[in-house]
Amino acid sequence: MDDQPLITPEVEEPPPEEVSSPTPRDRIRALVEVVICSGFPTQLLIVLVLSLLGWMPTDGNTTLSLAYVVTLSLVDAALLLGLIWLFLTLQDERPGELLLGGRPVSREVTLGILLVPVALLLTAISFALILQFAPTLRNVPENPLEALMTSPMAIAWFAVVAVVAGGIREEVQRAFILHRFEQRLGGAVVGLVVFSVAFGLGHLVQGRDAAIVTGVLGAFWGVVYLSRRSVVAPMVCHALFNLSEIGIAWLGGGAGPPG
Repeated sequence: MDDQPLITPEVEEPPPEEVSSPTPRDRIRALVEVVICSGFPTQLLIVLVLSLLGWMPTDGNTTLSLAYVVTLSLVDAALLLGLIWLFLTLQDERPGELLLGGRPVSREVTLGILLVPVALLLTAISFALILQFAPTLRNVPENPLEALMTSPMAIAWFAVVAVVAGGIREEVQRAFILHRFEQRLGGAVVGLVVFSVAFGLGHLVQGRDAAIVTGVLGAFWGVVYLSRRSVVAPMVCHALFNLSEIGIAWLGGGAGPPG
């Protein structure tokens, strides 16, 4: 019997799965979600509700009310976190995958702690550069929030706000907005620039210089998130940075505003 060469049949590989481009409807929906979760609409809504209840942001003069600031910050944090969870689940996305990625949490916590000195140094350098080259940007002699730190109880409330409304809420918010930009609104880099500017503008009450420095810090934490795909490290860094700034302000060191 003649030997016949074995012919290995060619196996056709399935074509690579194509990622569909976002439709105009997808982009509009993403844009609406980003605007809602930017922090401005929710805070305006809460301010409106508080005003209807007769609660004003000042204590009868030009001094901010500590209770008002704490209430606004914590209610806004709860509302935003709920909205982000809702928007993700409505599109069958898992919040845990977006926020935690696949990295060990303990390692990310350690990284967040190690990044705190970097954030503090970045803040000091940014303020120094502004003071050197654009001193007119310092238009608020005293941070109005620092003026509220008059007692240990006030410090404790600021610490709660620093962790919940700063570290947790703002980093979840940043991750969600960067995610939506990356999906449907021009890419993560565009989202990083846009939200860093918006993040800074949200702190204008503390001064133009503080707004710029806060925007720089927002970009820093955004880069950390995009490089790790986990909010744990930026969240820990942000919360500890805010607590450090509160401690410095309480000791009279004239630190920049919490982020």
